[in-house]
Amino acid sequence: MNKLLDQLKKINKLWYIPIGLLLAVGIYFLPPVHDRLSNRVDLIRTRIIYFFKPPSEAVFQPAQESPLTIETALATARAEIAKTLTPQATFTPTAGPTLRPTITSTPVPASVNLPGVTYVDQHGRWNYCGPANLTMALNFWGWSGNRDDVAKVVKPGSGDPKKNFIEQGLPDKNVMPYELVDFVNEETQYRAVLRYGGDEALIKSLIAAGFPVIVEKGYYEADYTGKIDWLGHYLFTTGYDDAQGGFIVQDAYLKPGKNLLSKYDEYQDGWRAFNYLFIVVYPINRDAEVMNLLGNWEDEAWASQHALEIAEKEIETLSGNNLFFAWFNQGTSLVALRDYVGAGTAYDKAFSLYAKWDVKKANRPFRMLWYQTGPYFAYFYSQRYQDVINLADTTLNDTISTPTLEESLLWRGRAYYQIGDTQSAVNDYRATLKIHKGWLPAIQALQDLGLQP
Repeated sequence: MNKLLDQLKKINKLWYIPIGLLLAVGIYFLPPVHDRLSNRVDLIRTRIIYFFKPPSEAVFQPAQESPLTIETALATARAEIAKTLTPQATFTPTAGPTLRPTITSTPVPASVNLPGVTYVDQHGRWNYCGPANLTMALNFWGWSGNRDDVAKVVKPGSGDPKKNFIEQGLPDKNVMPYELVDFVNEETQYRAVLRYGGDEALIKSLIAAGFPVIVEKGYYEADYTGKIDWLGHYLFTTGYDDAQGGFIVQDAYLKPGKNLLSKYDEYQDGWRAFNYLFIVVYPINRDAEVMNLLGNWEDEAWASQHALEIAEKEIETLSGNNLFFAWFNQGTSLVALRDYVGAGTAYDKAFSLYAKWDVKKANRPFRMLWYQTGPYFAYFYSQRYQDVINLADTTLNDTISTPTLEESLLWRGRAYYQIGDTQSAVNDYRATLKIHKGWLPAIQALQDLGLQP
């Protein structure tokens, strides 16, 4: 009898487990608790997935060669652009690069540290590097908004009314440079210009004239396992000091991140990963002054051609892992110059080097396609649709814990449509709008099919 009672007590105690689990789940989904813990739960989930499926081991192998000539690829791109809105690039005929007369200017001083900089960090938010840096650039000129004002436009998220603003934007892992520029030009009274192929002397001349600069760069950091990972990052550059040998930067990620010194060599090494891209934000009434300071960079085509020349030189002089970035930059510059066949070939070489990456020095930069979409342009407009799909599959399925990269989904959808899989295309277009509500390229793609977003 006593033995039976003991067994019944043990059985009764077993009910504590499911009841406890139900209570824990119920408490977790209470808004005050969920708001505090959701990011941590997502981080734990990501670490578990990455443990069993390391993203750095994912390697994309191009499978096609372009069936087009350069001329045919350009014509195909223009025809597609006529049907589909693509804010990343405007494919209207333009004249080739034109050199401006060399302007003799006063040498810049050996040290400049711009006053009036208000530091803004990205802490307490998720994937807020872009909004934080753009807020610093706009606040410098007197804009009264904050980082959330930027994020609500450039990373609005799903729009799910059941979630707060931070949760809605959580899936959007990256804000593209063109999105930052569009925010300035369309949502504020200021102006912004974006160019490839910048260099140390140009950044110094802009800062010396009173114009801070945002650059996009890569950097290496030890992850929670101790391995060295590569990440992309915006960096607000507000001064320089030749005596100390570096730029003065405001790093929204680091603690502390205000008025840090970034050595010229390290700055250049990280900047290379993004084809020396830079953004200048300024008051509209100073447009002529900025264009004069830019010199030849005023011409977007010249800047892209200049970036191409830099990449070609670095292909000849660099070795090891950095050679991957040089070939990738060649592809990016050729996309900007609308040579899609040539760009595809350059990206093929970059991806072959990616497969041979020296992982003893650092993990492969598996986030590369989170930040840069040039390969999709190159392969799509060279009619290499299966390569677009395969690259998007690798990026969405193998490099990120959840497939929440709207650019990869959009390009995969476009490629699906081209090979006749319309339903998969529609699924991808709709998936983008769950990450970035109101995103015009996805809306336009659905409307082109006679569907409502």
